[in-house]
Amino acid sequence: MRPDPDFWRGKRVLLTGHTGFKGAWLALWLQRLGAHVTGVALPPATEPNLFALAQLGRAGQLGQLGQLGPDIESHFCDIRNPETVSMRVRTARPEVVLHLAAQALVRPGYAAPLDTFATNVMGTAHVLDALRGLPGVRVAVVVTTDKVYRNREWAYPYREDDALGGHDPYSASKAATELVTASYRDSFLAAQGVAVATARAGNVIGGGDWAQDRLLPDAVRAWGAGQTLHIRRPQATRPWQHVLEPLAAYLRLAQCLWESPALAGAYNFGPLPHEAATVKNVIELASSAYKSSATSYENDSEGVHEAGWLALETAHARQVLGVAPHWALNTAVARTMNWYRQQHGGADARALCLADIDAWEARP
Repeated sequence: MRPDPDFWRGKRVLLTGHTGFKGAWLALWLQRLGAHVTGVALPPATEPNLFALAQLGRAGQLGQLGQLGPDIESHFCDIRNPETVSMRVRTARPEVVLHLAAQALVRPGYAAPLDTFATNVMGTAHVLDALRGLPGVRVAVVVTTDKVYRNREWAYPYREDDALGGHDPYSASKAATELVTASYRDSFLAAQGVAVATARAGNVIGGGDWAQDRLLPDAVRAWGAGQTLHIRRPQATRPWQHVLEPLAAYLRLAQCLWESPALAGAYNFGPLPHEAATVKNVIELASSAYKSSATSYENDSEGVHEAGWLALETAHARQVLGVAPHWALNTAVARTMNWYRQQHGGADARALCLADIDAWEARP
């Protein structure tokens, strides 16, 4: 379901994590929808990065496709600092909060577990605590992950009421974030009239991601340099989606919470369960976009633990929110690789993102 410009136009939105991959896409989409966005995040973690290339630090830019959005007020801020977070939130006076800021990768979680817990658990607590007693705020959507579940490596997709867990620090921190969010909702925010929900989405792909240890960015780097891409776990299965799919779901969830606060709770977002695909499937689809796409498939059973099979049951979101995927996996991969190919050829990153948003919104 396409985001509703009539709903978002003029809304005061606090977006955390707007300098990251998903956050930059969402900031651009909200700007295009007419929302007044205040972004709070650390400086971009990679070079290049979509935040800079899409000119999101420059307010009110006229995009290549002619869209003029309101100012994006951008602040570099560490959500591990409660005083700074509180000041930024209260100054922004948001009506809607979209909390995406996180340490968002499994392998860095092993390297820096304390930072991962501090950012994902306490950072979320700081954001939610800043909403206590804040007039005007109506909705908060906290983005977690498909990895919040206690993964039993079984053949069934996980539902929202399945047990939370997490073997690795990243997954465990996001499961703990779910508990923190539920506690703040039940103890403080619901009584204050704030509808709070968590959004559990799967693995996302799309142009503008240059993070390490992400499948298609790693492929683009290797193949673009004429090198061989080394795949650790080719049979690992994940619910892959284009980045616009979960972002549209977050926007839809926020609007539904505004209109019906009783819908507060947890929601899975992702492709239909039977469309979860292996890493090898995704790489085979991506390789057709490059003339040189040498790939080495390995079995990294000696590496750190990562889930082998993971899929989400999304019936709740489809039935309650009307959220359903627009693009199948082959389309999502093709558009992602086309984005990188065109950007490497000199195309404007902002224009490429807006073109993808146009195409996504145009689908019936």
